[in-house]
Amino acid sequence: MKELLELLEKDCTQPREQLAALLHISKEEVDAHIKRLEAEKVIVKYQPIINWDQVGEDRVTAVIDVRITPQREVGFDAIAERICRFPEVVSLYLMSGAYDLSVMVEGHTLKEVSQFVATKLSTIDGVISTTTHFMLKRYKYAGVIIEDREDDHRLVVSP
Repeated sequence: MKELLELLEKDCTQPREQLAALLHISKEEVDAHIKRLEAEKVIVKYQPIINWDQVGEDRVTAVIDVRITPQREVGFDAIAERICRFPEVVSLYLMSGAYDLSVMVEGHTLKEVSQFVATKLSTIDGVISTTTHFMLKRYKYAGVIIEDREDDHRLVVSP
């Protein structure tokens, strides 16, 4: 049900009846597919995209490049599993290139994020180095433009 997953990924708040109509199947079939996909952990979570700047909530986001020494028989996984357990960690990816892991961290202040890197992340056995990049402004997230100021997206045509 790739088509169902694509529709849910674009907007998971669509009524099941609407999804059924778009897929040319019954609402009961949509319900059954979604229930199965959730049980199989294909659908992991439904999450809104919130522009926290509009709420007035101060948040600091950092992307941290981490170089690590892979461990015998488990490679990068053991260290990655340890890092992903920290509540400050929003996402974690194994990367190719100049560093091994990309860690996205959120905190309320710059100092809070810096403390996480200094006292928790960089002190883990196997972590060789970290490079922290603080996010200054979010323009687009999960395929959604955060502050879309353009009302009309059509190109101007002149004679």
